Amino acid sequence: MKYKVLGSSGLKVSELCLGTMTFGEEYGIGAPEAECRVLYDAFLDAGGNFIDTADIYNLGTSERMLGGFLAQDRDRIVLASKYSLNTRADDPNAGGSQRKNLVQSLDASLQRLQTGYIDLYWVHG
Repeated sequence: MKYKVLGSSGLKVSELCLGTMTFGEEYGIGAPEAECRVLYDAFLDAGGNFIDTADIYNLGTSERMLGGFLAQDRDRIVLASKYSLNTRADDPNAGGSQRKNLVQSLDASLQRLQTGYIDLYWVHG
């Protein structure tokens, strides 16, 4: 695996990023946890260290799965997640890039991911 510096951050990330939009099956696409674990392990075995997810992916299942997978590997993973798409249709502040949604989304993602930090957090869409 080759690595590149991510912008001016100084982080060295694998040229391939594992996107986890299909971790989980809630939207009728994707894969169950056992299959996702095989993909995750193969990615790490190949030298990958850059993983991307989002709070909205399969209703949070993607982040929950990753939280379990990352337990032993968190220090070596550059973890990216996204927010801003509305996660609760009945709440007009549960979407958007305003501070309220940023803080609430980040807190929820950290809980699902079972980690104290996310390396790259960005606006989705």
